[in-house]
Amino acid sequence: MIETAKRIASVEEYYFSRKLAEVRALDTPEHRVINLGIGSPDQAPSANAIDALIASAKNPANHGYQNYKGIPQLRQGIADFYMNVYGVKLDAESSILPLMGSKEGIMHIAMAFVNEGEEVLIPDPGYPTYSSVANLVGAKLRPYALKEELNWGIDIEALKRSDLSKVKLMWVNFPHMPTGRTASKSELKELVDLARKNQFLIVNDNPYSMILNDNPMSILSVEGAEEVALELNSLSKSHNMAGWRLGWVAGKKEFIEAVLKVKSNMDSGMFLGLQHAAVEALKNGSEWFTQLNKMYSDRKTLAKQILDELGCSYSEKQSGLFVWAKAPDTVKEVEKWIDDILYGTKVFITPGFIFGEAGRRFIRISLCCTVEKLNEALIRIRNFNFDKKTIVQRNASTVGK
Repeated sequence: MIETAKRIASVEEYYFSRKLAEVRALDTPEHRVINLGIGSPDQAPSANAIDALIASAKNPANHGYQNYKGIPQLRQGIADFYMNVYGVKLDAESSILPLMGSKEGIMHIAMAFVNEGEEVLIPDPGYPTYSSVANLVGAKLRPYALKEELNWGIDIEALKRSDLSKVKLMWVNFPHMPTGRTASKSELKELVDLARKNQFLIVNDNPYSMILNDNPMSILSVEGAEEVALELNSLSKSHNMAGWRLGWVAGKKEFIEAVLKVKSNMDSGMFLGLQHAAVEALKNGSEWFTQLNKMYSDRKTLAKQILDELGCSYSEKQSGLFVWAKAPDTVKEVEKWIDDILYGTKVFITPGFIFGEAGRRFIRISLCCTVEKLNEALIRIRNFNFDKKTIVQRNASTVGK
């Protein structure tokens, strides 16, 4: 019998990979499932980006292997974006590495910097891929709590009091997913100072900064960050290009070169047409983001009405593509409650436990769903004949009848 590698023993299949198969099985033409779970933008990219892709794809010369570092126009477009949005000056030649989506960058960075047995600081709650990748490279996970009583801020004083001598990498994610928490520049400065003092790499995963956020910020704008920080970013959320897999990592030359050593052995460069499209998308001005955020704001209003109907509580200060909310005290098992709602109303909502222990009493609603569908979800939940205090005691087969 051929056994799998030991490294995957501690890694589970991604929750959405499993759960969405279950959700799809419930979908019927007569009664469609409304998916409020995943953060996949449902609108098209800008017309100029699509036109650039089509024009480039029609050129027979554009279908060969490409430079591992991406074309100069793309790197310059990212540099211009960082200057215009964050006030950060990046060297387009040495400080930017385009990626096939920022998710691959999580693996590349871990492989480039983390040795087996070294510690990685993981936010709880946080993006599950940080933990999965740390396990795959044989690191020791060090969860750090984002505390509800701090409005999901990091208890930096607790970190300062802890032993950080074996920490090699710290993941931060502001604006934060799933809680929607933004960080002030002073908070980021404290984290950078902590990384400098203890000589570990800090990586900010920053794909949500343009969504419902009045103050987009890069960790690279913080004094001293160039010594210890990298930043991941992408066009997935901000430019409706999630399936196009267009992202990048930015930071000082030596860090970028280390990541490139890994990446250049993992792929053979990004399709040129996608790079040309990204160049155009990065030119989208303030009007693009104003319209995008107006749409998400309208959807957020309905998402909060759904949460109100379910008896949940939530903070009004949330950025990004989701609304994070606490289940009512009457709910004893949140995961089962979510399944009861799914089977009873065919509305799928994400349970917070998948983001870590601190998320067990919470749920998350995505804003990547039309106003019409959100209205329909609200009506279904409002009309569903269940007692919110006792639904957790009913099984899915009974609820679905």
